[in-house]
Amino acid sequence: MSGSVRLFALSAVLAAVAGDLWAQRSIYTCVDGKGRRLTSDRPIPECMDREQKELNASGTVRKTVGPSLTAAERAVIEEQERKAAEERQRQSEEKRRERALLGRYPNQGVHDAERVKALNAVQEVIIAGHKRTQDLRDQRKSLEVEAEFYKKDPSKMPAKLRRSLDENEQMVSGQARFLANQEEEKRRVNAQFDQELVRLKVLWAQARGIPATAAAAPASAPTRQ
Repeated sequence: MSGSVRLFALSAVLAAVAGDLWAQRSIYTCVDGKGRRLTSDRPIPECMDREQKELNASGTVRKTVGPSLTAAERAVIEEQERKAAEERQRQSEEKRRERALLGRYPNQGVHDAERVKALNAVQEVIIAGHKRTQDLRDQRKSLEVEAEFYKKDPSKMPAKLRRSLDENEQMVSGQARFLANQEEEKRRVNAQFDQELVRLKVLWAQARGIPATAAAAPASAPTRQ
């Protein structure tokens, strides 16, 4: 290959490379705080507090460069983004719970039946608790009959009898607290099903295409125990 041919080939390669580099170069443009439109081949210092456009060599917008932020400004934006992410997560979790609730209670009949079942379970515990209380009271009467022999001189009462009386009194008090807790549990169960029913009425209505305002009307619940 002659020298002129080699020179021509090298010139063509250099021209192609230069063309590629030109096509890849960026042009930054913005309007500064004084209203002046500025242009540069690198980010413009006068516009660091505002938006800049990065253009291709053809003049089309490659991307928009946001303002440079201070540490405090960046912290505010990051906190806003964190809260937004938490809210998205909360909404996603709420949707998941709603789907699970609908899957468990497809209609009010199923929900009412589950309420009755839960209340019956607590009521059975309460009935057993009352029976236990009555047994303790009967035991107390027997102990008091035995203690009558020592009424004139309580100091002669056997330690075992005195201990049995004290234990009986403590167990009766414990049963009273237990029964009070079970009554509170019934109120808690009813309150939980009431809250679920309010939400379920809206979800059932949405599934049937009924407006939420109509779904919010009170609905009858099973008789409470």
